[in-house]
Amino acid sequence: MASIVDTSVKHAYSSMAGAPTIAGMAGSLISALDAFLVTGWGIKAVDSAVISGGVCRMSFASGKSAAEAETVILVSGATPSGLNGEQKVTAVSNTWVEFKTNLPDGPVSGSISFKMAPLGWEKVFSKTNVAVYRQTDPASTRTYYRVDDTNALYARVQMYESMTDVDNGTAPSPQSVAGGYYWSKRSSGATSAYWVLAGDSRGVYCLISTNAASTPATNNGYALISQYMGDLISYRSGDAWCAMLTGAANASYNSTVGCLFCAAGSVGFTLKRASHGLGAAVQVARKIFGTLASISGSDSYLGYFPSAVDNGLHLSPVLLGDGPDASAPPRGIAPGILHCPQMAVLAGLGWDVALQKGQGAFTGKVLLSVTIGAASTNQGVAFLDVTGPWRS
Repeated sequence: MASIVDTSVKHAYSSMAGAPTIAGMAGSLISALDAFLVTGWGIKAVDSAVISGGVCRMSFASGKSAAEAETVILVSGATPSGLNGEQKVTAVSNTWVEFKTNLPDGPVSGSISFKMAPLGWEKVFSKTNVAVYRQTDPASTRTYYRVDDTNALYARVQMYESMTDVDNGTAPSPQSVAGGYYWSKRSSGATSAYWVLAGDSRGVYCLISTNAASTPATNNGYALISQYMGDLISYRSGDAWCAMLTGAANASYNSTVGCLFCAAGSVGFTLKRASHGLGAAVQVARKIFGTLASISGSDSYLGYFPSAVDNGLHLSPVLLGDGPDASAPPRGIAPGILHCPQMAVLAGLGWDVALQKGQGAFTGKVLLSVTIGAASTNQGVAFLDVTGPWRS
């Protein structure tokens, strides 16, 4: 790894310069997933670069790059070659980006360019507006995720244990929703949506403001609805069946079923198999401080934000059970996301994505705050760890 800090976690959002478009159009979700998971995006040619005081600045006169602070870029063509590869951006302007390095001070030469780094997944099968993605990380479950993006307003997403082509495989799930979960893109029309993508080599979150009043630059006060495909951080050592897929049970753009930040019940959460590894996929329930229905950032369990006791923002991991019953033991943790069991967080932090410095147990972390809830409202705030790593 070229970077002196961890670059395993990547994120992007629609207000970045030249960001992929997710819209009420067939194929738009696949185009964004291709860029984020597989190919990268936003290639920028560098005019000059220099290392000074442990920081490399890459300059360009062609306009702002896609990079923002805490994102990960993939550098190529640089000498010294130790700069090539993934780098974690620390600061940006309209004409340069910076990142930390342990290489000696001096000029950088070469035909240098960079782009937003992909997660390193593979696209194993495809046809028009349909794609199958899979993790390449050998530590992952190597699960197949089929995304059918032929409808303008929503995609249908399924999880398979194995596949022979884009349409055929074994053990498709969820079994509770025939044809796969719904990942809504827009409520109506072909307009572009406000979105956030975040993930690592084993899992990815897709958050979209499906209300047509949102735009790529701002969500205009409307919530984002999250979905996830990838592995849990399992409590079971060597868990080969901890892949999870979430999603809504119908095409309603306003449905929060399957949203890891606010959904109740087990309809929208599917694990590849139960922890014993027998049988087929199972529905599971989300668990937060012993309750199934609380909404992050609009949850009265620990009072109001900021806390009257320590002026703090209190956060908790999101647990998933090992079966649909509310009494099922926890199977593991949803990687990289945090629930806030306090009220009125939205009023304090605002609704558009923003970087927040972690405190307490999260000191040293940078968190991305995201408005969540039903898409026609803005009920709460959830948090994604963009520092990483998500897994040990």
